[in-house]
Amino acid sequence: MTKTRRILVTGGAGFVGSHLVDKLVVQGHSVTVIDDLSSGKLYRVNKDVTFYHASITSPTIPEIIRQDKPEVIFHHAASASVAKSVRDPVFDASTNINGTLRIIEASKDIGVDMLVFASTGGALYGEPKTLPCTEDHAKNPLSPYGVSKLVGEQYLHLYNRIYGLKSTCLRYGNVYGPRQDPMGESGVVAIFSRLMIDGKQPKIHGSGDQEKDYVFIDDVVGANIIAMESGVGGTYNIGSGIGTSVNKIFESLAHILEYSWRPTHGPERSGDVSKIILDISKARQILGWNPRISLEDGLSRTIDHLRASSE
Repeated sequence: MTKTRRILVTGGAGFVGSHLVDKLVVQGHSVTVIDDLSSGKLYRVNKDVTFYHASITSPTIPEIIRQDKPEVIFHHAASASVAKSVRDPVFDASTNINGTLRIIEASKDIGVDMLVFASTGGALYGEPKTLPCTEDHAKNPLSPYGVSKLVGEQYLHLYNRIYGLKSTCLRYGNVYGPRQDPMGESGVVAIFSRLMIDGKQPKIHGSGDQEKDYVFIDDVVGANIIAMESGVGGTYNIGSGIGTSVNKIFESLAHILEYSWRPTHGPERSGDVSKIILDISKARQILGWNPRISLEDGLSRTIDHLRASSE
């Protein structure tokens, strides 16, 4: 039987965070959500949680955490756009470095059992020298977003060494699935799907040959739950272990939707990695985690959700 805990989720109104919150509530945990709703949606916030409309950069965050006294914190709140980080690296650092440090410091002060940090496998390694990328591959991020996530990980390692704060860093591949914003700058599956459903032409940045490691939202939520329940700590790649090109994503979606138009093409985006595949053997061996949803199944579920909703 799952032990019930007091849990705080930052970014709990967002894409990944809201799915995680729903799962935690189903398991019977007492959940609090912090979200500034800059990209998250209020209607996604589970009705059975305590909700604070606040930014992780706010001076009120330490007091909220002291009052709530969570045993576990899942830190998902972030400025998560690579393109936006290139345009405004100061804002990216303010949220992803200063905000994260505020969460870490408050976690240390109240003595949380575990802090699970949503990091990035897609933007942390840069252009890898070897594929698939293991967790000990050199870190050469090509965007301020990748740098800010790396700094967050480094602070967690430091706080573990100096203060004994226990943490798990989950380096996500390209997460996709229901609730991903189809109007955003990232999230090619949701963006392409929405455009195709609406009879419009998707735009591919560059040739479309760039390969990413796509992982379905349910598998990412599962990794978070295992990270909490196992309590082992550490750093893990969370992906499919398979590289899929943007062109292949387009072709697969077009097949499912019976879409006959070709995409348009635009210039490559600064900060984007051309090829990344994550080695997930460490998560398999230590956490006992495995991705279960195939790309075809995940794309179909995403399309079904978009057809049935306004998102």
